[in-house]
Amino acid sequence: MLKGQSELRWDKLDNTAHLFPVIAGESMSNVYRISVTLNEKIKPGYLQEALNKILPWFEVFRVRLRRGIFWYYFEDNKKPAPRVVEECTYPNQYIEANRNNNYLFRVSYYQNRINLEVFHVLTDGMGGINFLRELTYQYLRLVHPELLEKVTDTLCCDTSLNKEDSYVKNYKKSHAKGYKTKRACIIKGEKLRPLELGVIHGYMNIEKLKQASKAYGLSINEYLVAAFLWSAYREYLHGCTGKRPLSVAVPVNLRPYYNSITTKNFFVMVSAVFEPVKENYTFEEVAAITADSLRSQIQPEHLENLFAYNVSNEKNIILRAVPLFLKNLAIKWVYRSAALANSTTITNIGNISIREEYQPYIQEFHAFLSMSKGQNIKGCICSYLDTLIFTFSSTLTDTSLQRAFFRRLTEDGVEVTIATNGVYDENL
Repeated sequence: MLKGQSELRWDKLDNTAHLFPVIAGESMSNVYRISVTLNEKIKPGYLQEALNKILPWFEVFRVRLRRGIFWYYFEDNKKPAPRVVEECTYPNQYIEANRNNNYLFRVSYYQNRINLEVFHVLTDGMGGINFLRELTYQYLRLVHPELLEKVTDTLCCDTSLNKEDSYVKNYKKSHAKGYKTKRACIIKGEKLRPLELGVIHGYMNIEKLKQASKAYGLSINEYLVAAFLWSAYREYLHGCTGKRPLSVAVPVNLRPYYNSITTKNFFVMVSAVFEPVKENYTFEEVAAITADSLRSQIQPEHLENLFAYNVSNEKNIILRAVPLFLKNLAIKWVYRSAALANSTTITNIGNISIREEYQPYIQEFHAFLSMSKGQNIKGCICSYLDTLIFTFSSTLTDTSLQRAFFRRLTEDGVEVTIATNGVYDENL
């Protein structure tokens, strides 16, 4: 870190973050959204004031991205917080830093919803929740000063500001290449218009979902991944054999495995792989294959090997001396191979906990992903209180896969309520 008050502090990107500046662009923004819906309409002036107040506390968000000779790096951003705006475009679009006070996140609102969109180079979903939760708390304290009789006007004691690179901290030397590169079946079809993103939310009761999952001997996460694979098999492959496997990339939060509280990225990807080598699989068969595939990979030793291989490349003295433009070419090539090894990504950001004092003001949360190479449809799971919301984001006009997915859940006794962002209203 540079010394002197007049000089700007700088910081390294975490190991995963090195990928995102290289591959991001208008067609592949690498931006995710987490939003909170309140029980009242948003007052934009107070939301801007809340953002202005909390941003100085969060160093991970208070940065700009700079290009060095050998690596990208972060530098302190001394500009005012980005302007809070009313949402008027499709979600998860590429963040033009030079139009956003050089910040790599944006905050918008629509009626009673606050949206946080984050360029993945900053942090993963856990870091995004950390920031959005404090932004919401601060906003509610401004709008409802009576809350100050119950809470203090500062960060919650359980909010982390830690910014360590947990990949490097927990690195142990390994030479095993963990990520597979066998090409998967790509779900294709007629595309929506450029920059258009179709979003479908499915609301379901967590207890009912637990009962359905338990009937197949699965966790909720395994059950939802299996339901996607089954729906893709029935709707896209029409229950026939396929030359390539259907594969779902599943991010695994590493923090619980290493007692980490970092607000930077700290996850790895495993894949649920289903190879349709015969016709007419039952859902029970697909569910069992999904569980075996995930459980064989979500083991501490395997998870460690996944990120250790990547960190070893970062630490390699010879590779460190390679100029950035050559590194970028290599990173793009490796990414293309890895990206095409999965048909989709389904991420579960977990249950979002809210302090009791703020719960009467909060209705629900949503989260969803932008598209990436070879993945035209993605899923994101989040839950709040007794409700889980599974959100599809897609750039395809066809919604038969999404309808089959929710129909599968309904057949297992899980009632689903559907909401959309309007793109698919005529097709549902």
